[in-house]
Amino acid sequence: MDTKRADLTARNFPSAEEEAHAVPAIERYAGPDSAYRLAFTDTAFLLREELRPVRMQLELLKPELVQKELGIESTIVIFGSARILPPDEARRQLDAARRGDDAAALARAETALAMSRYYDEARRFAALVTTRSRSHDTPIYVCTGGGPGIMEAGNRGAHEVDGKSIGLNIVLPHEQAPNPYITPQLCFQFHYFAMRKMHFLMRSIALVCFPGGFGTLDELFEVMTLQQTGKIRHRPILLFGRDFWSRLIDFDHLVRTGMISPEDKHLFHYVETAEQAWELLAAHYGFDAPPTETGAFADDI
Repeated sequence: MDTKRADLTARNFPSAEEEAHAVPAIERYAGPDSAYRLAFTDTAFLLREELRPVRMQLELLKPELVQKELGIESTIVIFGSARILPPDEARRQLDAARRGDDAAALARAETALAMSRYYDEARRFAALVTTRSRSHDTPIYVCTGGGPGIMEAGNRGAHEVDGKSIGLNIVLPHEQAPNPYITPQLCFQFHYFAMRKMHFLMRSIALVCFPGGFGTLDELFEVMTLQQTGKIRHRPILLFGRDFWSRLIDFDHLVRTGMISPEDKHLFHYVETAEQAWELLAAHYGFDAPPTETGAFADDI
């Protein structure tokens, strides 16, 4: 009887995977110039210029389907420089610079050590997010660009408390290898910047931005622009290190010159520590509120 019921819902056609494995090798048509292979197994065909729309669709679908299957619904995205060192490495470089006679190298090493505190804060923040949200109905997963520096610190913090985390790598001349702390099932590689940046936002409930360069600024300003123009829902944007960000970007000057509205300064908050960042997020979303304020009747508050 079970077999008969199964017949009612059985596939009418073989799957693509079954056919891909079932096609016999035919020597005459096995060479590189032969067109005799299934289109979806033909790498040379898929890499043709005309197939760019298909490749973009694949980069949209693969991370989306994998995260959906693994139950990833909410993420906090950590942006920041790939060049910020772990404190122990920064100290080793400073010790080496002190043994030399290059004043410029010594100054750079001293700055690198000072900036390495952000590595520790990113690491602690990621651990805090992972542990504090673990019991939520919808756990929050840390998501980074998957490279070294601040990205590594974010994945590392989650890894050290036995949590999963996501890495969205991009093929670049440098920084191609993913850091070793990303959950393997959630380590993705992208060719298209646009698809990668879309995935940063698709599940994010907050953006946490540490000091960084062009890439960090690009990602930060894109999110602020999308929120300013109402193209995406509002989510907290936290800038770690008021001194760094206020010296880098004069938001008051933008207001004075009429380039942004005064209320646009409310798109972000400055924070200094992992605990302060979590407190802001907890206040925004009610993470630490009593059950009566976070359960079925939360909308009544």
